[in-house]
Amino acid sequence: MYVANTAELHAAILESLLGEVDLGPASATGPWEDRLAAVLTSYTKVLFAHPSLAHSALLARPTGPNYLALIESILALLHEGAVPDAQAAWGVDILMQMATATAAEQSARDESDSAEDEHNVLAETLRSASPDTHPRIAALGSDLVSGAPEERLGWAFRAVINGTRVTPRNDS
Repeated sequence: MYVANTAELHAAILESLLGEVDLGPASATGPWEDRLAAVLTSYTKVLFAHPSLAHSALLARPTGPNYLALIESILALLHEGAVPDAQAAWGVDILMQMATATAAEQSARDESDSAEDEHNVLAETLRSASPDTHPRIAALGSDLVSGAPEERLGWAFRAVINGTRVTPRNDS
């Protein structure tokens, strides 16, 4: 296979890795939002497993059958959930972008020797914020850093999925 540049190489590698994404939830039973979140989580985990590719996935444009199968699965689940086609067409982009950005951010943290210490400092800063100067942070301090990463990721996907479902496009 000939590739003209680094971007094409990254796209070809990403296309190959997309074959590892579990698309089984798309044809399973259960709430469509949960199954869509499962497909997106699987995609994110594939990128987690290949951290050096996560950053390039933000720019890579795969065009092969694995990419098409992933996008088709996402669109089919949005359709199953009665998300209007115009909203689904744009929603698939933001869902993929969110999953990819999450993986890229995590891969950067994984490469940092001080990431855990930085997270602990942030968590303590939020938990100890003064209610006099930062009443909303003080009220939510512990909750701002609560939940396992996979729980937070699933919630984030559902929030974007629901936003996609109810937010009309304003095409001019």
